[in-house]
Amino acid sequence: MSNVNVSSAKTELIQAAKVLASSGLLFRGEHANLSARVGENKVVITRGGSIANLGDDSFAVVTLEGAVVEGELDSVTNEVVEMHTAVYRVRDSVGSVMHVHAPHATVFAVAHQEIPLIYEPLVRFGITESIPVVPWAPRGSEESVSGIVQIVRKHPGLPAVLLANHGVLAFSSSPMQTARLLATLDEAAELALGAQALGGAKTLPKQAYTQVEARMRAFGSTM
Repeated sequence: MSNVNVSSAKTELIQAAKVLASSGLLFRGEHANLSARVGENKVVITRGGSIANLGDDSFAVVTLEGAVVEGELDSVTNEVVEMHTAVYRVRDSVGSVMHVHAPHATVFAVAHQEIPLIYEPLVRFGITESIPVVPWAPRGSEESVSGIVQIVRKHPGLPAVLLANHGVLAFSSSPMQTARLLATLDEAAELALGAQALGGAKTLPKQAYTQVEARMRAFGSTM
């Protein structure tokens, strides 16, 4: 993703936003903030709170230090820029970061409960553990960002965290991959909640990751 130019990044983010909307991940307020890496030290980020009708002028370009170098940010996004840029600084492989209030995953966030690894499609995104909860602090605050960074560093393969009492933060190689990850994660949360009526969901066996990885390799498939 590091070689993508600003125009292409905007196009990819607009396409990803449509996937989020069609998957029901924007909840009622259609609030989210999406970003994509462009070059080694810059990201394109949505400028406002709603991503329902994104256009070419719906974005700003900021450095990984948070300085706006193109366009401008609404205060609602300026408040959370560091939440995005901190993940890019910690993990070079990340090409896109997205924060949404996905309805089922956010149930786990407000309950301060991890989303368990009970759904095989999550394994195909490289997830090998439950999705943890970052302790509550005001969104975008130093305390909140520090909590996110601690988990991202401690769990180098983890592509998402829950923000206590707030929502979900996901990060992957590209905007579309991140949107698909969020859709699958919310699906897993919905299934876990539904399974409670049948005695609760059962976690995948420990060997599931290596077995799924082997099959993906054998068939040349990726998520």
